[in-house]
Amino acid sequence: MKEKKLGKLYIVGTPIGNLEDITLRAINTLKQVDIILAEDTRQTLKLLNHFEISKKMISYHRHNEEEKLDHIVKLLNDGLNIALVSDAGMPIISDPGENLVKYLRNNNYDIAVIPGVTALITGIVGSGMDSTRFVFEGFLSVNKKQRKQKLEILKDETRTIIFYEAPHKILYTLKDLLVTLGNRKICIARELTKLHEEYKSTDIETAILNIEENGIKGEIVLLVEGKSEENLREEKKYELSKISNIELVKKEMERGLSKKDAIKKIAKEKGLNKNDVYKECIDLEEK
Repeated sequence: MKEKKLGKLYIVGTPIGNLEDITLRAINTLKQVDIILAEDTRQTLKLLNHFEISKKMISYHRHNEEEKLDHIVKLLNDGLNIALVSDAGMPIISDPGENLVKYLRNNNYDIAVIPGVTALITGIVGSGMDSTRFVFEGFLSVNKKQRKQKLEILKDETRTIIFYEAPHKILYTLKDLLVTLGNRKICIARELTKLHEEYKSTDIETAILNIEENGIKGEIVLLVEGKSEENLREEKKYELSKISNIELVKKEMERGLSKKDAIKKIAKEKGLNKNDVYKECIDLEEK
């Protein structure tokens, strides 16, 4: 008896605003699959209607993705091909689907990615900020303690930092950033690819004043300048200056460095002459 062929999952990127940004491959895939997993079926229906595609949809979002897993796997086992889409952009990027893809990868199901527009890439490209190295943090937690912990981790980040943010929460985020990161340069990219698309290059303090006075609308990509390498080095020197050279060398030796290498490292980090550091540490004995 011939073994039944398993279905395939297609991860399909859709427009983040302008419907003309969909690819021909994405349209053809949505036409050919048997079922579409949609984060919001009403939103996806608008897209399907625009391209005259009629297809069965299954609601698939953060609140039901675990309970839907077995059902989706059964459909694939029955040989049905399935497309996964989000409300906008690439699925899984700050959207549901990661656990599904992880399960299917671990169990050797066939998966294809149909690339499309992504808000974070669109934002960094149009922002004028350093795009050679950046870090994407998605949405910050609404929990104050968790937000503070995350920002504390990010305060010494030297890469451009990218967040997603909603208009009703952007002021809270900017005020928290100001407290933790200082008055950095930022770019607020909103309504990307839509009629009222805007890139606003400013700093955190100015942005807060402007939004308090005029408000803000639309989904937002917030880009924050990373800390300069020079500032990071100066801050590290300042912190190290509070600790004696003997204590620092001793700590490095306890971590496994030889006395000579420990002295060399501390002298370099503090910008000191290594011979001067050696004289201070002459009585330190190696274990």
